[in-house]
Amino acid sequence: MMLELKSLKKTYQQGDEKIEIYNDLNFSLKEGEQVAIMGKSGAGKSTFLSLVSGIIKADSGDIVLNNISYNDLQENELNDFRASNIGFIFQNFHLVSYLNALENVMLPAKVCGISNPKEKAIELLKAVGLEHRLNHIPSQLSGGEKQRVAIARALIHNPKIILADEPSGNLDEETGIAVMDKLFELIKQNNTTLILVTHSKDVAARCEKTYQLAHGVLNLC
Repeated sequence: MMLELKSLKKTYQQGDEKIEIYNDLNFSLKEGEQVAIMGKSGAGKSTFLSLVSGIIKADSGDIVLNNISYNDLQENELNDFRASNIGFIFQNFHLVSYLNALENVMLPAKVCGISNPKEKAIELLKAVGLEHRLNHIPSQLSGGEKQRVAIARALIHNPKIILADEPSGNLDEETGIAVMDKLFELIKQNNTTLILVTHSKDVAARCEKTYQLAHGVLNLC
């Protein structure tokens, strides 16, 4: 398996109350698989992505990505591992406001020490149809263009897995379809594994598998 979540437990403290998100979560994913996770607000979808990324730690259990156990990594090692192996696409884009499209896409490549980052960034921006927007900052881009920049940024360092949190949630239907078309086209070309959190059944249907998250359990639909 490319990704394994083993008996994860996660709780949050809210005042005097302890909120249990996951008690014994198990999940696995093969390389190149594309899965969607659906569930009501508050079900723990974003927490799931944060656990997989290593941004937050489980109370117990383990996560193994590409044969590397998160439990075996120190904080700085986990940060480096995340930067090299995981790509992120967010609903709100999270582009750096003062950097142009080209510079935003290049950021992960610089962190990972990838050679020829500018060349690769230009290639990806061409692939998402933004070769004419290289020097535009985010405020000069439409929502769909911002999300296509975010897709290019997520792919530049050839991550093992992409975590996408409602990537079309802030886009109108037509733009959302176009953006998702480009995302699935590129991840299939690169055989990139995808975990996509969404409220849209139409978006989820584009993945190979869909899971429903409820009461801390992932059930295959």
